[in-house]
Amino acid sequence: MEINWHSFQLDSNLVTQPEKNPYEYFTEVKGISLNEAKAMHEHVKNAGKEAGIEFNFDDSKVANSYRGHLLIQLANSKNLGNEMEEAMFKAQFIDGKNIDDEATLLEIGQSVGLSEKEIQDALQSDDFAHAVSQDGLIARQLGISGVPFFVFNDKYGVSGAQQPELFLEVLEKSFAEFSAGDQGLQIINSGAQCDVDGNCN
Repeated sequence: MEINWHSFQLDSNLVTQPEKNPYEYFTEVKGISLNEAKAMHEHVKNAGKEAGIEFNFDDSKVANSYRGHLLIQLANSKNLGNEMEEAMFKAQFIDGKNIDDEATLLEIGQSVGLSEKEIQDALQSDDFAHAVSQDGLIARQLGISGVPFFVFNDKYGVSGAQQPELFLEVLEKSFAEFSAGDQGLQIINSGAQCDVDGNCN
């Protein structure tokens, strides 16, 4: 089985503001109270705990993810996509690092085996910008508007957080149909996901 990570920005216009955490950001952009903003994130934190992940939104930085996606595309080209995604998620959601900061991205990239030069080249050139744009275009064509979103065998789309049993079922079905050549994406949409407005259900 091969896993391919694709770039998708919930809000490509988001301005990096490392002095703010997500609670403060949502009080401004959504016009809600600090307590309401914290409650919005509580569901995600609880879901994370069930999976053994301790989300740290208190220290998380508001950062545009575009440059992080450039690094992910570089890592994909080196067969390090899985390692980079894990490192990027950890930096953003657990360690409270600014994933739009070049020094931070250098640190993250080197931690998974990328060289300083190739990281700097990826961040300062247009080599991987097209790949990021193409992934965004494909996502829009598929009607993807929230995260997480998983596509199996270019046929089945699983939207939102789901139970392991559902992923196993879709994996087995996809494998069984791998050589059948069926076309058309079928969306399975009943799990929790977050959209561009910060709504997580």
